[in-house]
Amino acid sequence: MSASAHTDATDIFTRHRPRLFGVAYRMLGSRSDADDVLQDAWLRWHGQDAQALDSAEAWLVTVVTRLCIDRLRQAQQERQSYVGHWLPEPLVDLADTAPDIDLFGHALLAPSPEALLEQHSDVSFAYLLLLERLKPEERAAFLLREVFDNDYPDIAAILQKSEAGCRQLVHRARERLARLEQSDQRGAAPRKPLPAASSTVSREAHNTLLQKFMQAVQSGEREAMLGLLAEDARLIGDGGGKVASFPHPLFSGQRISWLYYANIRRFGGRIAYRPAWINGSPGLLRYVDGKLESAQVLETENGLIAEIYVVRNPDKLAAIARQTLPPA
Repeated sequence: MSASAHTDATDIFTRHRPRLFGVAYRMLGSRSDADDVLQDAWLRWHGQDAQALDSAEAWLVTVVTRLCIDRLRQAQQERQSYVGHWLPEPLVDLADTAPDIDLFGHALLAPSPEALLEQHSDVSFAYLLLLERLKPEERAAFLLREVFDNDYPDIAAILQKSEAGCRQLVHRARERLARLEQSDQRGAAPRKPLPAASSTVSREAHNTLLQKFMQAVQSGEREAMLGLLAEDARLIGDGGGKVASFPHPLFSGQRISWLYYANIRRFGGRIAYRPAWINGSPGLLRYVDGKLESAQVLETENGLIAEIYVVRNPDKLAAIARQTLPPA
């Protein structure tokens, strides 16, 4: 490949990378796995004659989707033996200004694919956990249709199935998700996905709630915490068997407030919090002795915190640690 052809290929891939990352992350729920898929797709793209293609974007989306289906089949097998609760790998957008990091570890002045994804409710933790209940091809067909608005002929070409087969996949996925959303067994199924704070008003309201909660947990003010937590709030932790975490969800605002109170009593000034937007929801990055200890997603309902997802697995925090610095 000539130098000019290499530059053109790089430019084309870079232009489509936000969409490709969007497909990969929604399929896999893992930034690191999405990175790996995009690296694999880049290698295949590098060896492809772009001039011979009708649509570079269609070719790239097809390759990424098929790679994701294969990777998700493997991941679902691995997650069956995952220790404790499996949660998605967080995508973090800091509440204050800081450079974004692209998929290859370089600082960006423009918003990264991760930051762009933040604005969509279909990357919320609750939504991604619902998608985990779908089979890989169901998930691919559903996302391509419902999120990326692909026509059925395009989906059929990507998945190498008939249009009727793809319509059936999407139909089954919709039915399965609807049943899960209506489930009353809160210990077994996530809440119905809540919309991300995409509007200015909503984002400002969520930011006010986030700041109040951060101040309360940092100071150990239990009464203030209780005023911000829903009575039936739920906390789910993910340590991946590598660090301590709750094996079962922790229910009620009372119990959750005692947990935060106990942490501040135990660690005192060694704990510091930093506000962030995580997968489109308000969140906190918690540091202990200057080291990132967890990413905490706060999903809200009716102005109160209804769900807290606490990611403590160090493997899922590595990219965030590279992107951020501890609070001063």
